[in-house]
Parts: sequence; C-alpha cells; structure tokens
Amino acid sequence: MLCRRNEVGIARLGLAISKKNCRAATGRNRLKRIVRESFRCNQAQLEGLDVVVINQGEARNSSNQQIFDSLHGHWQQCTRATKADAREK
Repeated sequence: MLCRRNEVGIARLGLAISKKNCRAATGRNRLKRIVRESFRCNQAQLEGLDVVVINQGEARNSSNQQIFDSLHGHWQQCTRATKADAREK
C-alpha cells in the first residue's frame, strides 16, 4: 500500500491488482470488492490521502475476513505515517 497527502482534502483510492499475482479474474474482482468496501468503511480517517493498494500473491489464498483485517491495519498505518509527516513540516 502506498499513501500520500493530497491537496483535495478527500480520500482517493487507486487499485493495482495484477494478473501476475492473481491469475483468475474472479479472484482479482473479489480483491477489488473487498478493498473498496474496506476503503468506504475507513474513508473518514483517510481524509486528505491518496492511497494505492497493490496486491501480493498471498492475498488470493486468504479469506475475505483476513484481507479485511489486514487492510484495516494498513489504513491505520497510513494515517499514522501521514500525521507524523505533517507534524514534521
């Protein structure tokens, strides 16, 4: 996951779900749906961030709940990192 502050003030999501790591289209679509839903649930805390989610090979074998929990941790990590960057400037 990559995240960076934006000047728009709203959270924006980009997805880079590659065929290399998840061959089946149904698997890629499942990952995209889970990421979008998790993003919607956490959008308020991600305000002012541009986020790009990149999949890894292990994601195709993970359950929906495992992916959702992992994303939740990543969202928190992004907000902490960007708040720390904002304080330094």
